[in-house]
Amino acid sequence: MEKFTKISSPIIPLPLENVDTDQIIPARFLKSTSRDGFGENLFRDWRFDKEGNTNTDFVLNKITEGEILVAGKNFGCGSSREHAAWALTDYGFKVVVSSFFADIFKGNALNNGLLPVQVSEAFLQAIFDSSSELEVDLEKQVIRIKDTGAEESFDISAYKKHCLVNGLDDIDFLLSNKEEIEKFELNRN
Repeated sequence: MEKFTKISSPIIPLPLENVDTDQIIPARFLKSTSRDGFGENLFRDWRFDKEGNTNTDFVLNKITEGEILVAGKNFGCGSSREHAAWALTDYGFKVVVSSFFADIFKGNALNNGLLPVQVSEAFLQAIFDSSSELEVDLEKQVIRIKDTGAEESFDISAYKKHCLVNGLDDIDFLLSNKEEIEKFELNRN
């Protein structure tokens, strides 16, 4: 995984609540176990009509620059498909901001190098109102609206923070502790 410490990016605003994993990546596109290629079908049914024509009113078809998706409350609800995190990262997102995330989505995102930043509803509204660039500092656990200077802290487990900052997935983390694990095993006998 890529190391993550700090990012500054324009936002892509998606002020919709209860966005489920089938809306993020429709089930008909889940035919691969490889993580690649899912980004092209991210929000497929919102980005395109049934004939495949571009929906010019959808935000991803209007704003193409930005690595931070800002979504309404309850993002990632629905099924437990890891493909939702794959689609978001394959599209180019590094951070998703919301006032609430489904637990399974949050875990899948963190396991795949996508940082879910949960903020208060008031701060989320301030982000939508600014339509600005955000700065997310994982080491300090702070998110800041660049044009207003408003900021808020966010929570993340110490383990997942360590993994993201060091570019480690769960297997890489275990392998990085191989010597300590072997010492522990030897001392158990």
